[in-house]
Amino acid sequence: MIAGVTPVGVDEVKAYLRLDDGHEDAVIAGLVRAATDMAEAFTGRWLIARDFTAVLAGSGGWQRLMPVPVVAITGVTGADGPLPAGACEIDIDRHGVGWVRLLSGDATTRVTVSARAGLAADWNGIPESVRAGIVRCAAQLFAARDEAAEGLPAGVTALWRPWRALAI
Repeated sequence: MIAGVTPVGVDEVKAYLRLDDGHEDAVIAGLVRAATDMAEAFTGRWLIARDFTAVLAGSGGWQRLMPVPVVAITGVTGADGPLPAGACEIDIDRHGVGWVRLLSGDATTRVTVSARAGLAADWNGIPESVRAGIVRCAAQLFAARDEAAEGLPAGVTALWRPWRALAI
């Protein structure tokens, strides 16, 4: 999750909880961040797009990038800088999985891949069922903050399940 950027605002959770004052805002903000992390872990997808880098070995086989969904592979660099044209192939499949294959090099060669991954460019693009699940999850965490954790409520997982990345 991008620091300070969440797909759900504190006010949405406060409205769901029917809270009017601001005494619990800091607690709720932390719970929204935790619920967002839980949503990303459950779905296996980054929600809000952000940049990442991955270091890959120079083998000739296709190598998978994590996380998903990859929306852009912006560069592949070696020890001497950007790779020349034709030195590698890149692909993003229909599941949002990014793939890179070096056409020359060996297992001792390392390259750095720069890419961007996420379901949406900002919180407004997050699917409503995912957002509703984050609100419910944060509210559940708030309501049970003095009790032992029991896992995700069934209502939350039902909202997130359609967005869960399947193993490929």
